[in-house]
Amino acid sequence: MRTVHCTLFLLSCIPSLLTAEEQTVRLHGRIVDADSQQLLPARIYIRSADGEWHFPTSDHPDGSAVEYRKQRQAGSLEMHTTLSAHPFSVNLAPGEYSIVVERGKEYVPFEKTVKVGSNGLELSIPLKRWINLAERGWYSGDTHVHRAMDELPNLLLAEDLNVALPLTYWVTKSDTAPTQGDKASGSNLKPEPIEIDKTHVIYPINTEYEIFTVKQVPNGRHTLGAVFVLGHQKAFDFGVPPVGRVAVEARRQGALLDLDKHSWPWSLMLVPVMNIDLFELSNNHVWRTQFGFRRWTIENLPAYMNLETSDEGFTEWGWIDFGFQTYYSLLNCGFRMRPSAGTASGVHPVPLGFGRVYVHLPDGFSYDAWMQGLNAGRSFVTTGPMLFTEVNGKPPGSVIKSTDDSVGCRVRGKVESAVPLDRIEIVSNGRVIRRFAGNSKATSAGGFEQTFRAFVPLTRSGWIAVRAFEKRTDGRVRFAHSSPVHVDIENKPLHPQREEVVWIINQ
Repeated sequence: MRTVHCTLFLLSCIPSLLTAEEQTVRLHGRIVDADSQQLLPARIYIRSADGEWHFPTSDHPDGSAVEYRKQRQAGSLEMHTTLSAHPFSVNLAPGEYSIVVERGKEYVPFEKTVKVGSNGLELSIPLKRWINLAERGWYSGDTHVHRAMDELPNLLLAEDLNVALPLTYWVTKSDTAPTQGDKASGSNLKPEPIEIDKTHVIYPINTEYEIFTVKQVPNGRHTLGAVFVLGHQKAFDFGVPPVGRVAVEARRQGALLDLDKHSWPWSLMLVPVMNIDLFELSNNHVWRTQFGFRRWTIENLPAYMNLETSDEGFTEWGWIDFGFQTYYSLLNCGFRMRPSAGTASGVHPVPLGFGRVYVHLPDGFSYDAWMQGLNAGRSFVTTGPMLFTEVNGKPPGSVIKSTDDSVGCRVRGKVESAVPLDRIEIVSNGRVIRRFAGNSKATSAGGFEQTFRAFVPLTRSGWIAVRAFEKRTDGRVRFAHSSPVHVDIENKPLHPQREEVVWIINQ
């Protein structure tokens, strides 16, 4: 009798199961260039009215779809799929869905709420360029990458990122060689760029020393900090500390040294000891989603910087400003680091290349030329706007030398953005000396632009940079920041402020 009842129960479940399956329909989609109608690779977010995320697959045998699911806290999550340039589809229950599609920084994001009916939906998604940086000789890169090597071909094209530097050798324990690192993924890598196409490349041999565990400390846990070795030829077979040997070997192999976040216990020591090349003005705590690490290193907040905080800790602007002002202090002390940008996509809830550095290559793109331009400072960092500037006709990264008692600097340029601008600021020797309120005009391509010019007299050596900010209805901070132009006046050296020196020495 019990067997009969169980059979009847199972049979009674079948109609409901079939009904649930029948209620799932297929959304088929194509992402295309709004002008040419050619299929585009891109990043897509699909979310139902009840908050559930959905991840499409490629409909083509040669296509690819890479899911990304990262969350730090309730509001800081990144749930997307990067798609190759092929049709895609996803199973959905009938109802309303929010669709957001983005491709790097140079296309206007697509946002739409669609209704999926009982017969499914065919959807064509047009993306329109508001700017084309490659046509102007500018190419972008991310210097802090933790995505798998087999994902990167899909990701670079979907994000229109020209250079990715995956940290395939990654060690978090002291006295441990990166080849034996607990997070290392590199093996049998060749010291040569991997071309996805002629303007999108991966250089696979890069190292992160990120020390969280020190053998000599009881229980091992003792955070020190992180530094990246970018573009070397073979794996390093020794650990840290000390760090001097890393710098020597990096130079021997033609690599660049990039400072990770500026507020680690180690950070300011690394700059003079290793002669660091690059400073991440957009680091891996700067996200597309809600800013998350509000109390991270809050104890290192220097009072003289007057950084913006709340009861929860750093605000998003407070954290970004902390990085800016730290960079300015180091520049004032004579450390002419060039700006970089890295996301740590793969670890944090942020798309690859959300913060990126653009390098100007007027003679055309190659990996070697891009790295040389990055090292020369012919660049700007951005999470949104595009910034083009010069000082006395010289591009970012230049050095202007003078034997006169003073130098008159003519600063001029243009900022372009997908949304209106909030302000443009000229910074000299760490101080904002000119501010232009946002007055951007719409362009025929669908973006906004604003020109600026100013005269800045310098009576002693110094530096000049420009930064710009978008006006966003969501209150988020989206900025661009140029590499500085340095002005050397003979016998009139730049002197840092006393509070900068005291803070750096005390770290």
